[in-house]
Amino acid sequence: MEFHPSPIYKREKRILSVNYSVPTFVKWAGGKTQLLPKIADLLPGKFNRYFEPFLGSGAVFFYLEQKTSCPAFLSDANAELIDTYEVVKRHPRELIRRLGALKARHSKAQFYRLRGKNPKMLDRIDAAARFIYLNKTCYNGLYRVNSNGGFNVPLGSYVNPTIFDERDILRASKLLQNAELQHVSFEITEKCAKKGDFVYFDPPYHPLNGNSFTGYTRNGFAEEEQTKLKRVFEKLDKRGCKLMLSNSDAAFVRSLYDDFEIRTVKARRAINCKGEKRGEINELIVVNYEVPSYLPLYLAEETTQKMSLPSIIASKRSLNMNA
Repeated sequence: MEFHPSPIYKREKRILSVNYSVPTFVKWAGGKTQLLPKIADLLPGKFNRYFEPFLGSGAVFFYLEQKTSCPAFLSDANAELIDTYEVVKRHPRELIRRLGALKARHSKAQFYRLRGKNPKMLDRIDAAARFIYLNKTCYNGLYRVNSNGGFNVPLGSYVNPTIFDERDILRASKLLQNAELQHVSFEITEKCAKKGDFVYFDPPYHPLNGNSFTGYTRNGFAEEEQTKLKRVFEKLDKRGCKLMLSNSDAAFVRSLYDDFEIRTVKARRAINCKGEKRGEINELIVVNYEVPSYLPLYLAEETTQKMSLPSIIASKRSLNMNA
């Protein structure tokens, strides 16, 4: 079997010729849709498999999947998020039907009634519909939980919220068909990724001040977790993986990755509770490879064996860390 490469774009022409539209169906703090043109210009020229261990809105995956058809392993520590992706992948039309019913009855009373429900007590499709509905109607699209793991973001002040787009859900479902989805920590990537694979890390950003939001699970993502992530990054770099990481332009982050190439990009963020502090800010993109002057979006070689994350994890054969 031969892979046929997508068109190769000159960097100076790509902004005119590439479609950056992606079917994201959730809002996510730090989502990468707006940064896709900048991220696309920094992607590696070729790679075997794609890993994204902080999935969030999935913008980078959806962009790549429209250009290539490489095996993708998508994961996140947020169980509700991954369960929702699974429903979008397997039951998109029934999910659309239930979201339509929620949209028709949208009200403050409905929001707080659904927020108070335990998603574990709902069937998978109802739980996914609840997740998307709350995400699109809560304040700023935040995902925040209390010490008991209960979602506790208040209702947003939207007049007529766009709760879902049927076309986006159907497009996302199609693009997810060949992806492996797992509710696991980012650390599992160290055991799964091999030489020639591409890993994109988009963790909760390190705070620029003491009031920044840094986590999407009740365990948070503090300096200790950022340091663990750096160790995984270093190990995968030594193995020969191609790596990209996004984070805030904080001195702590720059010091962690000062041995790698760091690019500064501009992004607009609206997560701050104070309107005057929202707007364009610097963010960092770290890469461990030479950025090509041309961007061929194709696979490095034919992948003849598709291995799921569970099968890789369960495999008793030892991984060659120096492959």
